[in-house]
Formats: sequence, structure tokens, C-alpha cells
Amino acid sequence: MPTRALVFDFDGTLADTESAVLQSWQAVFREHGTELPLDAWYAVIGTQRTTPAMFALLAEHSPGIDPEALRPRTRAHVLRLLENLGPREGVLGYLETAREHGIKLAVASSSSGAWVNPHLERLGIDGYFDAVLTGDLHKAKPDPDLYLAALDALGTAAEEAIAFEDTPHGVTSAKAAGLTCVAVPNAITRSLDFGLADVVLPSFTAKPLEALLSR
Repeated sequence: MPTRALVFDFDGTLADTESAVLQSWQAVFREHGTELPLDAWYAVIGTQRTTPAMFALLAEHSPGIDPEALRPRTRAHVLRLLENLGPREGVLGYLETAREHGIKLAVASSSSGAWVNPHLERLGIDGYFDAVLTGDLHKAKPDPDLYLAALDALGTAAEEAIAFEDTPHGVTSAKAAGLTCVAVPNAITRSLDFGLADVVLPSFTAKPLEALLSR
């Protein structure tokens, strides 16, 4: 069956925002005299639980912290780190190839639309996507709801779509929705277990999209 749609995760997949977010949280923890355990980060990466989980963990080390007071500062720090960030290497080539083949494109992200949409626009890739599904309107990964919503928005069946993810939680979501899933880990996630993925690539430049389409 031919591939009619590609669905991309956003954070860490289309752009390596996760490195900046992790750096920001590490700085917050150090300001409070402790280190952020990476296993705690990996437990929630790719889900919608990252911020609550980080504040809860920080509160264990620094009782009495005010998350609402810290939230604007941590967000501002992340945005400064992201100012010059572009799409991951090879992403534009995949998007252009998909456009040339008439393949529909969607984003399925556990993050909010208020986070995802401005970044897509800033990166200059928002015009490629036929639909953007976000975690403020759908159940976050590893639930399959985001991918099911993307398939519905694109009018395609799961067998006709390929998902691209950078975290095991994301892979679980895509596979639960019935999609073929290509994992493209980034520097933060490459040590994690991607055993559920159909294909694992070290980068988008490692294999052209045409090779995946003919697979």
C-alpha cells in the first residue's frame, strides 16, 4: 500500500528543542543546589508530564518553592536557548520530498499549540503541514489519540502513514495507533530503547525519504 501521509512529532524530532529544555531545567536544579537526575527526565520525555514532574521533583529537594514564580523564568531561558535553533539536519529535505510526491503532512505533538505553532512558523516550516495536532486538545503520548486525530485530519488510514519520533513514548503512541514508526533519536534520546520502532535512523540524513517510501 502506498504511503499517503507522514506524521512528525515536534520537540526533538523536527527541531531539537529538547536539548534546550533539558539545559534549562538542569540550570534550575543547580540554582537550588541539586542535580536533575537524567532517569527522571527520560521517564517523562515526550509526554505532557514534563513540567509538573520537574517541579514536583524540585520540590522534594527544595520544599517551599513556588512553581508559578519560577515558570516565566524557566520559559524565558528556554526561548533564549532556542533563538538560533533551526530544523534538525535533513528535515527540510524530507518535507520537500513529501511535497514533491503529493504526500500529506501533519504534526502530532504532546506540547501545546501555543508552543508548537509559533516554533513551526519561526523555523519557516509551518506551510508544509496540512494539520497540526497538539496536546492541549488531545490526550498526550503515549496515548494514541494524537496520531488517531492526525489520521482523521489527513483522511488517511494508519496503513498509509509513517510516523517520525524521537522518544520511546512517542513510538508507543504511533504504534498503538497502527502507524509504521521511524525513530530518529537526537543527542538527548539516542541511548534509550527504541525496540518498538519499525526503523531506527541516527539522523534524517542517514537515509533519503524515497528509501523509506519504497520499503
